[in-house]
Amino acid sequence: MEGHQENSLGGRVFQTIRDGILNGKYEENDELREVTIGKELGVSRTPVREALRQLELEGLVTIIPNKGAYVTGISEKDVNDIFEMRFMLEGLCAKWATEHITAGELDQLEEIILLSEFHMKRGGINSEQIAELDSRFHMVLYEACRSRLLSHVLTDFHKYVMMARKSSMVSEERARRSIREHKQILRAIRDKDANMAEELAREHILHVMQNLQKQEDTE
Repeated sequence: MEGHQENSLGGRVFQTIRDGILNGKYEENDELREVTIGKELGVSRTPVREALRQLELEGLVTIIPNKGAYVTGISEKDVNDIFEMRFMLEGLCAKWATEHITAGELDQLEEIILLSEFHMKRGGINSEQIAELDSRFHMVLYEACRSRLLSHVLTDFHKYVMMARKSSMVSEERARRSIREHKQILRAIRDKDANMAEELAREHILHVMQNLQKQEDTE
């Protein structure tokens, strides 16, 4: 039982630090001090040290001997790799969501789209606001696919990309196009057309990839 509790504690510490990195609490090159984090979480240095080792395996932390642990961040290649995987998996998610989505979740997606359109009409584009609504749309779909594993993977990918692209600007044209694409995906899901939902979800991710590539080319 003792070992189980220690594993459970270590798992919670790992998840807390990991969420802090993905949510932007800890930024690239920040030092992650075992003592400081231990005090914050009310635990000893041992589970913190173990969590940092696990995070190093995930590529989120770099441990430099005799110096410390530092947030690694997400590289451009990581972002490109993630989008390649999202291209395949978001389609599968939309397909499964078509089969399992509830009326309440359909209403949530509709509300997110209406809010997005309202904000666009009201005062043009607010990058953070649009990004937040976009995230909410995808999170509802991840939940609706009813696959714990797929939802977990896609949620992580989404957080990774948000972390890496925090400073990215979204053009008004891209924002409007994204809302239209969300409406098309929702329509296909409402119509119970799983294949169309899958195709539209893939196209949506492809367009996001192309938009990011344009940004990189102009930087």
